[in-house]
Amino acid sequence: MVALYRDGHEPTRRVEPQTGVPPIWRAMLQIDRAVVAGVGKLEVTGSVPHELRNGPLVMAANHIGVFDALVLMKACHAIGIAPRFMLAGGLLDTPVLGWALRESGHVRVERGKATVHESFANAVDAVKQAGAPLLVYPEGRITHDPGMWPERGKTGVARIALAANAPVIPISQWGAHEAAYWGTEVVTGWQDIKPVLTSFMRALRKRPTFKVHFGDPVDLADLSATKPGDAVRAHKRIMQAITDNLATLRPDEPDMPKFHDPTRPTDTKSPWRP
Repeated sequence: MVALYRDGHEPTRRVEPQTGVPPIWRAMLQIDRAVVAGVGKLEVTGSVPHELRNGPLVMAANHIGVFDALVLMKACHAIGIAPRFMLAGGLLDTPVLGWALRESGHVRVERGKATVHESFANAVDAVKQAGAPLLVYPEGRITHDPGMWPERGKTGVARIALAANAPVIPISQWGAHEAAYWGTEVVTGWQDIKPVLTSFMRALRKRPTFKVHFGDPVDLADLSATKPGDAVRAHKRIMQAITDNLATLRPDEPDMPKFHDPTRPTDTKSPWRP
């Protein structure tokens, strides 16, 4: 694949910036560009068709590390898109960052709570309003697969796309896991933070390459939000598209990643891996 964007080079074709982006989110995207550029090198392939940019759109990405959302933000900026993320309520409730994220228009999800149905309805409404594409992680967490292939995931993204009658762009990424260790679920002290910070400092020296590919829209035309089983079928197509494109980003790492993160759990097995 020929890179549309590579750090230090102009895009191979002109992309139009998205309008109507909240000022706080625009500022955060500018800061993000500098942060990602300081840590590693970004390569972007594929794009989002122009005709899909002004209507409802869902973007589904694999989740490989604590730094990959920052990489996705810069990759989207490179192709002229400022998506809204579906984020856990706890993150949106933090004192400073949470305020900025709420002002940026991101969508709240409360996993495992009684309000999950409300979160789903809000996500569908956000997609239908088409102010910006909605970017979601179908897996819901950083993959625990030993080879870092996508986990099984859940049908939430597929159900949102079908309910909103929105196309789905699969996003595959590789390399962001080298920016920082997974760390731990709960931080109780310095010993929990130290591995993440030391690995991040190592990345500043080694400057890993972050690869992001925007795939072709997933064909869901024959599926319906009201037909039993269609959400599962849609989910399978989305995850398979993400995985197929991921394989092209890591041809020299078909089994296990070369970068070893001793803190990341490896207790699940991907059903999608080639």
